[in-house]
Amino acid sequence: MAKGEFHKMHGLGNDFVIIDARACQMEIPPARARAIADRKIGIGCDQLILLLTSKVADVAMRIFNADGSEVEACGNASRCVVALLKRDLKIETKGGIISGQLSGNDVTVSMGEAKFDWQDIPLAFAMDSGALPLAWEELESPMAVNMGNPHAVFFVHDTDAVDLARLGPIIEHDAAFPERVNVNVASVDGYEIRLNVWERGAGLTGACGTGACATAVAAIRQGKASSPVIVHQSGGSLTIAWAPGQPVIMTGSATYVFSGQANWDDFG
Repeated sequence: MAKGEFHKMHGLGNDFVIIDARACQMEIPPARARAIADRKIGIGCDQLILLLTSKVADVAMRIFNADGSEVEACGNASRCVVALLKRDLKIETKGGIISGQLSGNDVTVSMGEAKFDWQDIPLAFAMDSGALPLAWEELESPMAVNMGNPHAVFFVHDTDAVDLARLGPIIEHDAAFPERVNVNVASVDGYEIRLNVWERGAGLTGACGTGACATAVAAIRQGKASSPVIVHQSGGSLTIAWAPGQPVIMTGSATYVFSGQANWDDFG
């Protein structure tokens, strides 16, 4: 596949280059993903999304971060794929099968069940995922949640007072998290949550769908909030509904920006 079409979309500012490769083969080595995602010499995005045929769902989705690493799940990208294909979908990801439905101008996605066992996060050794016995300066005792990818959720009084640009990469790469971790710093006020996220492999982001899900689940499980919860991030807001033993339901916008064509061989 030398030349092909791409679509640029975003969910609350979390932006994607989406390539529909169902009709042809396309290899995405890490160097190519990094080159496409580069905002100066490439197309530019937080994540590169590759759509493929699936034997178990309507479509399969592979997700590559801007650093070239491949990840298991992305809630904002899932909404964008449903909006792009303009129909309700079951989407196969490395984190499991999720389903999405058009809901007026928004998209509602069933993200599957949250996981809490230390092996499922995963953590490097057995510990209480409800309050990890770990601390990084003022950030301490996070709750660990797997939403198809690993998250550590910290509840604080003032999210903006935390230097997440500095602490985020330290926590992401801590040996306690063998597959690295997404870092969520949140404050709760009734049915609303204010959230900042350091995203594994992408850095500070205006919005993280799985992060919003993990944080809402943590807040509900700890009795800090009740479902449904509105999660506010710098890029916008998502509504998250969850009950124990049930899938996490996320509703929010998905915005089409533009389409284009590129010679993929130019990206290595």
